[in-house]
Amino acid sequence: MAEPRILVSTSPGERRVALWRDGALQAAFVERPSLPDGVGDIHLTRVTARVPALSGVFVAMEGEVGGFLPDAQGGEGVTEGTSLPLRVTRAAQGGKGPRLSATGVPKDLPRDGPLRLLHRGPDAALRLAAAHPAAPVLSDYPAEAARLRAALGAGRVQLLSRPAFDEAVEAEFDLLAAAEVPLPGGGRLLVHPTSALTALDVDTGAAAGRDNGAHRAVNAAALTEAARQIRLRHLAGPILLDLAGGSAKSRADLLPALRRAAGPDPLLRVVGLTGLGLMEMVRTRVHPPLHEVLGQPISPLTHGLVALRRAAREAAARPAATLALRAHPKVLAALRGLPGALEDFAAGAAHPISLVSDPTLAPGEDVIEDQPAHAG
Repeated sequence: MAEPRILVSTSPGERRVALWRDGALQAAFVERPSLPDGVGDIHLTRVTARVPALSGVFVAMEGEVGGFLPDAQGGEGVTEGTSLPLRVTRAAQGGKGPRLSATGVPKDLPRDGPLRLLHRGPDAALRLAAAHPAAPVLSDYPAEAARLRAALGAGRVQLLSRPAFDEAVEAEFDLLAAAEVPLPGGGRLLVHPTSALTALDVDTGAAAGRDNGAHRAVNAAALTEAARQIRLRHLAGPILLDLAGGSAKSRADLLPALRRAAGPDPLLRVVGLTGLGLMEMVRTRVHPPLHEVLGQPISPLTHGLVALRRAAREAAARPAATLALRAHPKVLAALRGLPGALEDFAAGAAHPISLVSDPTLAPGEDVIEDQPAHAG
């Protein structure tokens, strides 16, 4: 098996990171640097209340953010008003603040003064580089390559003259944003995240017909792909997998295969079979699931960043051109509201991009064009 490569695709307002090995995607992250998920950050916090029912304490953080420190992670015995440097171990979710821990925090950090960020945690590229120390890091953006070289050494980081993601990697990332995943041999896996759980449904489609063997083959393929999609999409919390057809016994017989497929993911645990014959899993949340980052359905901001990425490539190919992005007003508002996105474009292009509002376009139907005379 070949050594993996860490691919870092940088575009205005966004950084996408892939771990790629033997023509297959092994890990995927989509980050908005101005909106980090905070995992790994170390904050000076203050204990605000003990919550016996939750076996932990609530803490205040910079910017009126609240977090939770479990007793098992250093909260036992601490009293209200105590200041503590704590590390974020789980990103915020559903209106709940991040989860924190006192473990892994250097002992020489300050324990008094205003609530503040003491240390920024590693981003996806640095985390993957630490987990795969032999993997080369390939970047397509000079400033990003310089940042990574400062952290990892010049010999490990290569600056590419082409996009870090080729068509195959782009196709994998497109698939991670979709609700349907094709299965080998026919059929598809449907992914339905909700606020309470994620439902995965196997549809054999017309390929399987009524043949039991075909159903078994589709279900077997679905087990492997379900575990892979759960890992790549960073799905978390309760997860239910509904296979195509089969009796409760036949589904139970497939549980060992599902556990083998889930084995490489230390955050994923196969619970068993529910009374309705659904395969039940649970996955620990660390980073936000991709559908929270990208939106479900795809958010105006995501549509805008995709358009800005295309525009940046167009600007690189035609440096003399002054470009305009024609898009739905919500898309343009989202871009204006993301700190640094339009500034990033201007820094990498010969001319800033003009934004042209067009309510007749649906989000995702944007147009990159030469700047019209009336654009502003």
